[in-house]
Amino acid sequence: MKVAKVFAIANQKGGVGKTTTTINLSASLAAFGKNILLIDLDPQANATTGSGINKFTLQDTSYDVLLGKRNLLDVVVTSKEAKFDILPTNADLTSAEVELLQYDDRALRLKQGLGDALKAYDFVFIDCPPSLNILTVNAFVASYGVLVPLQCEYYALEGISALLDTIRGIADTLNPQFKIEGVLRTMYDSRNNLSIQVSEQLLEHFGDKVFKTVIPRNIRLAEAPSHGLPITHYDPSSKGAYAYMDLAAEFLERLEE
Repeated sequence: MKVAKVFAIANQKGGVGKTTTTINLSASLAAFGKNILLIDLDPQANATTGSGINKFTLQDTSYDVLLGKRNLLDVVVTSKEAKFDILPTNADLTSAEVELLQYDDRALRLKQGLGDALKAYDFVFIDCPPSLNILTVNAFVASYGVLVPLQCEYYALEGISALLDTIRGIADTLNPQFKIEGVLRTMYDSRNNLSIQVSEQLLEHFGDKVFKTVIPRNIRLAEAPSHGLPITHYDPSSKGAYAYMDLAAEFLERLEE
């Protein structure tokens, strides 16, 4: 019986390409014929809007699933262009951080909410908020592993120790299988010495956890979310689109190994 593998995509530092990666890896794997569910667990709802879903007209969201008010499969909508499903969100999710405190199982709510939905998909990707809060903890507890986007800029490794401590803490207490599945270099500019130096630093720190695929700094990639489209649909001939298709292929190859 098929059961989806769940991956969190996380970095508590904002602006590193986290949501961009969640959307475009989902769309690229969908283009490979995989059944994908994207879960938006960031109250900013950028993954929702970037997938072409209007967050202002939503009746139910990931908030309702976390609070046990709705079944996940009843809330999921389809990103028609990108051909993947999404559990959308909006600003309501902000209050979930406080409301979850009343539950003894507050770290397990997403895992419980996924339930039988895992049988419907090949992969589930969770877009985490840019902080290590109870929403991120829920994502980590529900996941097989985490993908960490790191920008090839100054301070790339700043704060990463807190993320690594959280990952170890989750593995030690709530999810023994949880680990870093991969580190993705983003916003890479091969003409920039700093990008090259930071890339070398990441390889030194994380070794073979670093994906060979590098996501370039690309204006079309930056434009795509405002059109509610993944880069593979907004400009399939762009460097960004090719990079995310390469990432999807490498991701699948790694899992097969």
